[in-house]
Parts: sequence; structure tokens; C-alpha cells
Amino acid sequence: MQQLWQQLFAPVLDSVRYATLASYTWAEPRLLFLLPFVPLLFVVRWVLSHRRRSRLGVAFVRGQVPRDWSTLLRFLPDVVLALSLGFAIVALARPQRTDERVVQTGEGIDILLLLDVSASMELQDLQPNRLEAAKRVARDFIAGRQGDRIGLVVFAGDAYSLAPLTTDYELLLGNLQDIRLGMIANDGTAIGTALGVATNRLRNSRSPSKVCILISDGENTAGSLDPLTAAQLAHAYGLKIYTIGLGQDGIVPYGKDANGRPRYVETRLDETTMRQIAQAGEGQFFRATDNAGLTQVFGRINRYEKSEIKQTRYRNTKDYYRIYLFWSLGLWLLWLGLKNTFLTNALED
Repeated sequence: MQQLWQQLFAPVLDSVRYATLASYTWAEPRLLFLLPFVPLLFVVRWVLSHRRRSRLGVAFVRGQVPRDWSTLLRFLPDVVLALSLGFAIVALARPQRTDERVVQTGEGIDILLLLDVSASMELQDLQPNRLEAAKRVARDFIAGRQGDRIGLVVFAGDAYSLAPLTTDYELLLGNLQDIRLGMIANDGTAIGTALGVATNRLRNSRSPSKVCILISDGENTAGSLDPLTAAQLAHAYGLKIYTIGLGQDGIVPYGKDANGRPRYVETRLDETTMRQIAQAGEGQFFRATDNAGLTQVFGRINRYEKSEIKQTRYRNTKDYYRIYLFWSLGLWLLWLGLKNTFLTNALED
């Protein structure tokens, strides 16, 4: 008996639950607006029949006629018919569920971000300072990539690989957030050493395109590897190098003194070396003197270095109208059967 209940009635009870109906997409959703009109049909029929019905005077004995719950059975055919019409409307609206599968084909790009964390990155010609501005734009750059492996290298007087090449962008953004001034004890700007670390990281990569994006605000003042030599070595391993020079030349703000007055320092970018590095790496040099300029630079690099990744979407749509159509027809046949039984009120018909 329990097995019969599960096979016959459990599916229909599940199909009329709100959660089940809400999970569908509907091929003809506007037909569902007809559902409120189903009970309205019976109200209209009752009003019309009540007005046209011939009245027959019948005398009853004094006292109240006893009421029996079985008199309510005369409404059963109308209830069955209403359910049949409701299921029919739901079936005509065609409830569906769609499974979508996305398949990616093609290879992404391997990208290393080389970020200067020397003391000069605290200068405030970019807001709130050069380092935080670079980090903010780098976050947007990472979020805009798809299918590319991205890594992080930080450098000051020394250079370290902070994050390996990965497509786990959440982990990467977490590592980027942890970058701070003074994280490398040996201060200075070892551009050549940073390029050497990047070359060592990317030289065994099988990606068809390997890109380095070097972000710095000064000139090479540390490390034992010449920047131009390092760039030529990187190019020999197939690396393309973009260089971004941060900040303005001249007098720029640098925090406040003990009395709360703004301090200023003089700074200069070795633009010639940065251009030579980009040229040796068959990339481009960009100068960003403010936040808007830095955003535009990353936007241009993002357009230049596009991954050749194609997405193929497979949609599998399954219809669920059959169970509602089955119950509509079943209830319709039941209503026809009930019309020929004692449940039908002959006086009303």
C-alpha cells in the first residue's frame, strides 16, 4: 500500500508544492494568469443559474431540517472539474527546467605582475599613495581576466615571488592585499633582479603567450643584474615585457611632519631605462602620473593581451508538463463519471 502511494500520489503532491513550481521556467508564463479565472467560472455559472432557476414551493415540517455532512458531496464534481482545468492550464504553460553546461576551449596567457614595494612607493602624487593605487588597479585587472594564470613578484632591494602562476584569483587577490611597504627589509629598486625572478618563473611555461607587467616609480639602484640584460634574457625565453612608470618627476607630497604640515621630496623616474626594457621585451612603456592614467594603462594592456578562450554552452531543456496533463485528463474522466451519479444535483442541472 505504501509503495502504491509513493508511485501514484507522491509525485503529484510533490509537483504542486510551491518550491517545485517556483523551480520551473515557463515556456508560456502568461497562461498562468488564467488560473484565478477557474473558480470565477463557477461563481458566474452559479449566479446565472440562480437567476434563471424556476422555484418550486415546498412545505417542510416545523423545526430545523437536520444537516448532514454528506450534502457537501454534491460539490465534489465541481471541485474535480476545477482541479482538472487548473492542471490543464499549468500543462499548457509548459513547465521546464534547463541545465546549462559551459565548456572552455583554448589556452590562456601566463602573466606575472612585478610590483615595486620600495619606500618611494609611499609618495602621494597618486592617491592614497603610489603602492595602494597600483594595488587597486591590479585588483581590477585580475578580476577582468578569465582563464589566465597570473602570478605576483614583489621587489625593493631584493625580489621575491609572492604568488605562483595560478587561476585561483581569490587566493591571488588575497596575496595582493597583503602587499605592504617595508615587507622587504633591503630597500632600493632592483629592477634587474625582479626581471630575473620573473624569467625563472616563466621560462618553463608552455603557454603560447608569456607576459610580464613591471610597475615601478624609480631607477635601478640595487641588485647585481643589469635591467637591460635581464630584459634581453627574458625575451630569449619568450617573455613580453610591459613597463609602467608611476608618479610625477620633481617635488611631490610625502606625508606630514611633526607639526602636521605637508612634507615634500624630489623624485625622478628613469624613463629611458624603462623604455629600453619594454623595447627589449617587445612590449610597450607607459607613464602613469595619476590614478586615472594608471587605470587607462591597465585597460590598454588588458585589450592588447587577450586570451584565445572560447566558451561553448550546452543547454538541455526538460519538459514537465506531462504529469500535469496526465492529472488533468484523469480528473476530467473522473468528473464525467461523477456527472452520472447521485452526487450531481438534478435540480441544479
